[in-house]
Amino acid sequence: MVKILTATNVIQRLHSKGLKVTPQRAAVYANLLGRTDHPTVEEILSDLNSDLPVSSKATVYTALTALREVGLVREVLLEEGVTRYDANVDLHHHFRCRACGLINDLAWEMFNAPQLQQLNDRFKVESYEVTLRGLCQSCAVQEK
Repeated sequence: MVKILTATNVIQRLHSKGLKVTPQRAAVYANLLGRTDHPTVEEILSDLNSDLPVSSKATVYTALTALREVGLVREVLLEEGVTRYDANVDLHHHFRCRACGLINDLAWEMFNAPQLQQLNDRFKVESYEVTLRGLCQSCAVQEK
């Protein structure tokens, strides 16, 4: 379940890291909160500028970087060379449809924890997530 932060929480979190609350950061964060499609910078920019161009790609990227640094946004890497963003910063996994590109969040509890102790001292694991790839229900029906 996604924890939605109040405006006060967002402001406090930005201020705790010495960052100002700017209209651009607020607009980018509000846009992400209203989405579940894990958009790219370009998709966020297009959405924000759909009525009247007011932001640049650099502005959106800078806002996302600040929001990521304070833990309000996370980067999601589900395909080579494409960075997507998610306002759901709770632990979760992902499913990506290979046909239509749909991305769905999957509950963290769906998978047993990997046996990290079997790695011995070879690696220091700091985080992990599972990404499932295949066909969503709609695309699976169409492929039959």
